[in-house]
Amino acid sequence: MVNKTHSDNDTSRDNQQERLDPWWIVGFVDGEGCFSVSTFKNSTCTSGYQTLFEFVVTQGKKSERAMEAIKSYFGCGAIYINRRHDNHHENLLRYCVRRQDDLKNKIIPFFRKYPLQSAKREQFETFCKRLKV
Repeated sequence: MVNKTHSDNDTSRDNQQERLDPWWIVGFVDGEGCFSVSTFKNSTCTSGYQTLFEFVVTQGKKSERAMEAIKSYFGCGAIYINRRHDNHHENLLRYCVRRQDDLKNKIIPFFRKYPLQSAKREQFETFCKRLKV
């Protein structure tokens, strides 16, 4: 008898999207994510102002695997370390997506298919209107 540890479908399981439950991401973002729009003065812009759109998920360094899994699922964005200098000893990680193409073609369609379950859904809808999606 051969002890088989891999099925014929293992190669398809290497795709992070097939392993990570989309509703898990929704719950994670409901608790730890935000959709923000910031406008600030910038003399290099024609209008004199620049608008920055961001999808961000923040988590402590101990949850780095979860953050990497979310980044891998979406296939865009970056994870940044926010070093803590207060009474907390754990640095924070920020998964951040700013490219409008990624926001419009990956992030927003995902949350349209798998809607947020908390009041964060209103924040998402406002974000989409400001981004004109």
